[in-house]
Amino acid sequence: MSEIDVEAVEDIDDEVVPSGVDAPDYVLYGGKGGVGKTTMAAATALASARDGTATLVVSTDPAHSLSDTLETEIPAEPARIRDDIPLYAAEIDPEAALEDGPFAEGGGGLGGAGGALGGLGEILGGAGEEMVDPLGGSMPGADEAAAIRLLIRYMDDPRFDRVIVDTAPTGHTLRLLELPDVMDSMLGKVLAMRERMGGMMENLGGMLGGDDEDVDPEEGLDDLRVLSDRIEQLRDVLQDPEQTDFRVVMVPEELSVLESERLLSRLAEFDVPVGTVVVNRVMQDLADVADADADWFVSPDLDDCEFCQRRWDVQRDALSRSQEVFRGHDVRRVPLFAEEVQGERTLRVVAACLEE
Repeated sequence: MSEIDVEAVEDIDDEVVPSGVDAPDYVLYGGKGGVGKTTMAAATALASARDGTATLVVSTDPAHSLSDTLETEIPAEPARIRDDIPLYAAEIDPEAALEDGPFAEGGGGLGGAGGALGGLGEILGGAGEEMVDPLGGSMPGADEAAAIRLLIRYMDDPRFDRVIVDTAPTGHTLRLLELPDVMDSMLGKVLAMRERMGGMMENLGGMLGGDDEDVDPEEGLDDLRVLSDRIEQLRDVLQDPEQTDFRVVMVPEELSVLESERLLSRLAEFDVPVGTVVVNRVMQDLADVADADADWFVSPDLDDCEFCQRRWDVQRDALSRSQEVFRGHDVRRVPLFAEEVQGERTLRVVAACLEE
């Protein structure tokens, strides 16, 4: 096995780094956990902000790594993290998000210790930790509901021209996408019950575990109405390819291919357009996947390295089985880096691959 001598260079030529991105107002990266969604979101956000586009990158994944990737502390609320470009970032803290609004713990909210919607879940036919949807699904957890409520707020924020979302892993993301239908059904049930039962709804506070003096059922219903309307707006945005590109991230391995196929199928059920499929950690030379040149980039030695050759064979087999995933989508390849993809130097190379 031969060694590869590479000259270390600190920077990449600005000419090969995208200034701006060709993308709608909202870009969401989804896929199996650990495939590199945070890396893609951070790289896209950096490139987007480079042409003066006010860009917010948001992480809704409870296991945040955006701070590490961008090498700066990211707050729970959107804040500008660069002085030279209009780049904003936020890592949503689900626990903090539960402290107010219709999913608050106790008080006038509809949350509480009784499940995703507290005692209200039992009234509507749910049990245990989650409320059961009449279509057979389950109500997403209150932390996920709170996260998407904040996301709706950020998408309407006039400070930002583009919002880029590092989503939670596939399962959590799909549960968030189910929320509008569940909320519509839930709100309809609550309002119908209120009309039938009239004054009995005054006791809703007690059912929610609070004191009658502390809980205002009407306020809770108003919060729920507003939230349902906002979620409906979000769904309209997610289903409009002129406004949203949901980008599926995968790695060239069989399990990731299968997971991506399932994700694409489920997204199609919700009429969410997928414009781009990103194949990350491909064992190819940088020049083979992007019009970029970085002297410090170490490519796999596919001529003399047996390990590299075997891994490339495995990847090619997986890629050959990925035709259903690729069909009808723009496919972008990002090479396997020999170092951690962290900081602007490596993220600029990733951006060049994504905007190829």
